[in-house]
Amino acid sequence: MNVNPFIPNKDANTVIVDGRISSEILKNLKGLNLKIIPTIKCTEVSEPISYHPDIVIHPVNHKTLIVAPNVFDYYEEKLYGTGIRIIRGQTKLGKDYPDDIAYNVGRIGNLAIHNFKYTDEKLKYYLKKENLEFININQGYTKCSMAIVDDKSIITADYPIYKKLSDLGFDVLLIQSGYIELKGYPYGFIGGVNGNPSKDTIMFSGRLNEHPDCEKIFKFLKKHNKKVIWLSDKKVIDVGTIITLYCQ
Repeated sequence: MNVNPFIPNKDANTVIVDGRISSEILKNLKGLNLKIIPTIKCTEVSEPISYHPDIVIHPVNHKTLIVAPNVFDYYEEKLYGTGIRIIRGQTKLGKDYPDDIAYNVGRIGNLAIHNFKYTDEKLKYYLKKENLEFININQGYTKCSMAIVDDKSIITADYPIYKKLSDLGFDVLLIQSGYIELKGYPYGFIGGVNGNPSKDTIMFSGRLNEHPDCEKIFKFLKKHNKKVIWLSDKKVIDVGTIITLYCQ
């Protein structure tokens, strides 16, 4: 049983994905028989990340999502009757860092990784109920920084995350930062480009060919027996994590 809510226990049948994705990505997601819940704009955060799922939502477990009050009503309505519990977070998100990181918590194994000074209090309460160990780091965009491969391995360009998790015995691939599209910022984060539709598959929003560590990434995914799905033939873009769910 996966503890990590970003890796489904049953093959996902629903995805929450950036409402601005290209028609190519949309078509390929539909081709995987996934129901698509497009995100709504969170007007209070900065424009480039205003549609990113991992900014406004944190899946505490496979059946429970904590959602920022800014956009709560929309997701409550969208997920009504799906068997997914939606809980309203306490922290209203704001424009600038750290006012936009309250829900962007990284997860691996039985760990929650964040700058807990800024984590939403209600989210912390529910994470504690899951008996998770809290690993505090300075990086606030923790989920953005972690491409979750499986329950014991991730890819990151963030050295402190790499160091901390490697020391704890996880398999972490450290890559160069950059080479990921995110309009309005110099570059996006590796954790924002992917999602896991099943235990054995990982999907990316675009191609990684322009990334200098592309070969290393492919080898790492192969080592972890991951079948890769490319949702687009264009350059990979940061879509703020594709959140996969199994809905009733």
